[in-house]
Amino acid sequence: MYENNQDAVPTLQQLTFSLADEEYGVDILAVREIRGWSRVTRIPQAPAYLLGVLNLRGAIVPIMDLRLRFGLERENYGDNTVVIIVAIAERLFGIVVDAVSDVVDIDPAAIKPVPDMGAVVDTRYLKGLATHVERMVMLLDVEKLMRPEDVETLDAALPAVQEVEVAA
Repeated sequence: MYENNQDAVPTLQQLTFSLADEEYGVDILAVREIRGWSRVTRIPQAPAYLLGVLNLRGAIVPIMDLRLRFGLERENYGDNTVVIIVAIAERLFGIVVDAVSDVVDIDPAAIKPVPDMGAVVDTRYLKGLATHVERMVMLLDVEKLMRPEDVETLDAALPAVQEVEVAA
């Protein structure tokens, strides 16, 4: 028999990943690709968390180390290190994470606001917190990761990087 589920609340699919032994989630609709770590071309005068750019099938994609962005200690990149390519406002950029975990469904009603932790922890990059199968997942707001001044730095440096990429 056909069952009508029009009253069912849609869930939010999140790609979960680990970073410094914590679990984070990013909206699956923003994710374009998941790839292993590979060397990047450094951008002069870019902040330390902007590792450089990667040529992804002709598109120049800035790569950000999420540990450094969050003020955490940098780890050596290993076999589990992953770059998640996300699209925000039709711009691609990559975030380096320790490992990808899973795709999970989060009930929007289960998302709790991020508690105010004062100046100790910067929570501006988080949309909320959710519990999934007895584990806490911090939901990342990828739109807030790239500051406007970072975008300006990258835009100014891209012509020179593209020349280097073409010459290589």
